Amino acid sequence: MTTSQPEQPSQPEQPSHTEQPNQSEQPTVRLLLVDDEPGLRSAVQAYLEDEGFDVTTAVDGEDGFSKAQQMLPDVVISDVMMPRLDGYGLLNKLRADERLGGTPVIFLTAKGMTADRTQGYLAGVDDYIPKPFDPDELVARVSNVAQRQQRLLQEAARFADADMGQMAKQITEIRSLLAQAEALPSSDPVQHNFTPRESSVLQLVAEGLMNKEIARQLETSIRNVEKYVSRLFIKTGTSSRTELVRYALQHRLVE
Repeated sequence: MTTSQPEQPSQPEQPSHTEQPNQSEQPTVRLLLVDDEPGLRSAVQAYLEDEGFDVTTAVDGEDGFSKAQQMLPDVVISDVMMPRLDGYGLLNKLRADERLGGTPVIFLTAKGMTADRTQGYLAGVDDYIPKPFDPDELVARVSNVAQRQQRLLQEAARFADADMGQMAKQITEIRSLLAQAEALPSSDPVQHNFTPRESSVLQLVAEGLMNKEIARQLETSIRNVEKYVSRLFIKTGTSSRTELVRYALQHRLVE
């Protein structure tokens, strides 16, 4: 009897060892925490890191925008009242940046009035947590925003892959056009108000790249590429990638 007892404690320990690797396999969410209060910044960072998030901190909006450009965070958590550049200024800069425009932003602020929350939502913030806040609520909201963003990206990827047969046909036609570009009747160059990013996307479309390849090369999302291609259709009066490339070649809009 006494010989069988030492074997029993070893059996319950095994399930706990098998559960840990599953948790570590989950993708780490990269957070950018922007707040000018050192004590709050350190406390929130420590709590979020204990919950498994990868947290980078910044002391104000200017510092936050600089670090956001370097790390491309999954979610930005920002105070509103800060020196140099406040939360609204940071939000405007993020939304205007082509690589960061879709990044979810959560405001942390001492202001709790409905009017202030409304102003934040109208400015394009994704969530709003007034101070003082419950750390568990912050974790829950950050997780919710990150998961929602991931679902949107997955849906965009599925949409991009939905009609690969038609896309492959268009790419074949585009490459045929490129091979015969010199034989196409050329027109005088026309002026279009393309943004630098639209011009880059047009050039890559004309080279026969698909949305995934363009997104990878420009370090942006497939959803953004689709948005730029749609704008190009509108600005050139075309309705397909083949028409767009033909138009671009004839009017010398691409190399």
